[in-house]
Amino acid sequence: MAGTLERDSRTVSLMTMASRVTGLVREAAMSRLFGMSAFTDAFFFAFQLPNLFRRLFGEGALSAAFLPEYARLDRDDPASARALAAMVFGRFAVGMTVIAAAGIVLLLAVEGLLDREDAELVQELMAVMLPYMPMVCLVALVGAVLQVRGVFAPTAAAPIILNLGMVAGAFAGARLHGVEGPAAFRSIAWAVLIAGILQVAWSAWALRRAGAWPSGRTEAAAASFRTVLTRFVPTALGLGVLQLNTFVDSLIASWPAVVGPTILGFDYPLEAGAQTTLNYAQRLYEFPLGVFGIAIATAIFPRLAAAKDDEAFGDILRRGIRLTVFIGVGAGTGLMLVAVPLTATTFQGVAFTPDDTDRVAAALLAYAPAIWAYSANHVFTRAFYSRGDMRTPLRVSLVMVGMNLALNLALIWTPLRETGLAWSTALCAVVQCVVLARILRIRHGQGVDASVLRSALRSMLCAGVMAAVLWAVDLAVDLGDGWTARAIELAILTTTGGLAFLGCGALMRMPEMKWALGRSA
Repeated sequence: MAGTLERDSRTVSLMTMASRVTGLVREAAMSRLFGMSAFTDAFFFAFQLPNLFRRLFGEGALSAAFLPEYARLDRDDPASARALAAMVFGRFAVGMTVIAAAGIVLLLAVEGLLDREDAELVQELMAVMLPYMPMVCLVALVGAVLQVRGVFAPTAAAPIILNLGMVAGAFAGARLHGVEGPAAFRSIAWAVLIAGILQVAWSAWALRRAGAWPSGRTEAAAASFRTVLTRFVPTALGLGVLQLNTFVDSLIASWPAVVGPTILGFDYPLEAGAQTTLNYAQRLYEFPLGVFGIAIATAIFPRLAAAKDDEAFGDILRRGIRLTVFIGVGAGTGLMLVAVPLTATTFQGVAFTPDDTDRVAAALLAYAPAIWAYSANHVFTRAFYSRGDMRTPLRVSLVMVGMNLALNLALIWTPLRETGLAWSTALCAVVQCVVLARILRIRHGQGVDASVLRSALRSMLCAGVMAAVLWAVDLAVDLGDGWTARAIELAILTTTGGLAFLGCGALMRMPEMKWALGRSA
């Protein structure tokens, strides 16, 4: 397999960084144009639906079931690998298109049932964006094939097309319809659909260029397809519960926009803008998560699947965990300490007020401590899948879903309100990480060992040094509350904090420093 884990992680990181930057540009444009309202809640909730299927089918259960089989065939029988890809792409594309069509019919059937403008907007936006679902899932499946071939950049760059399209849709909608009503969001929804078409074309070009175009039919491919289906069912149940839980979280936050301001006769504890608050906070913590954490998991999965013995599997896994924790602990600590200036610099201005900044920063402060856990969970889950163990993540997921839902429903009635949803997510991610690590060690004899624990303690020490430096700098620097002042403050804090963290790692001669730069030694 071409390239090293660290170099491929770096490739995915760089391309993902570009897509995340354009994603932040997209969110920054929308925040300044539209602020936070019931209409923004309606849009972000509607956009959750295609993302639900993308994460479940494209980047979740189907990819997890498909990639190991494709990797094995590509190594031993390339013609059968191409035939397997043709079967998976074709049949699941048809199936997901049918699901999207059924969803549109259902939405049209209930149109007007909720006689409120924001609720009707949710239904309309969902109907427009549902066809994006099979397209984005197909893009993710193409990405799995390219990953096995050692080609990571095209799929990591595909979200740039979506982000730029949504920015164009937001400005076009605001110019044509203004920013006060729902009409501008319809333009953004149609931009999402057009971007999906372009993403499919881009991915098809990359697939053909890599010499991996799906074709043919063989008995070996048919047998592997049955294996994919067998693995897909338990994986879909596990990841489906998790993704449905995420969707339910969004429903809890979006209840005022989707259903109304009351529940069972009581005033609902969350106000309009709750879903938008969580969405913007998620975009900020997902930046380091996507650039580093998921990039490592993406690069490590085909290697774990192709590992020829337990020793090689364990070495790859421990290296991935150490790198994930090193970056995740540093990024999470840094985000906690720069939450307010980062939020203000990214989103504040025009329709987005300082009060909105404080609201989003509070949610970011809750999400950030668990960035290392979000990242490690991706690595641990892929380790189980690469071993053909689809049931363990399912069982752990079911327990975490119940825990998360109970915490969500309890915490929104406290002064935390929507921030309680973020704290619940963070806590459950840490618990899930500990449980998965323990089970992986017991059942498969791999995972966290003394070297990983020592690395984690050193990473925490570096994070502590960074926190002390940032605390001192923050006391010394007070430039005001304006956008320019916040941007300068953010630049000072991120520079000094990053140097402190990396300097501490260099003094302790942590190999993770070199790994993060794409060097294998």
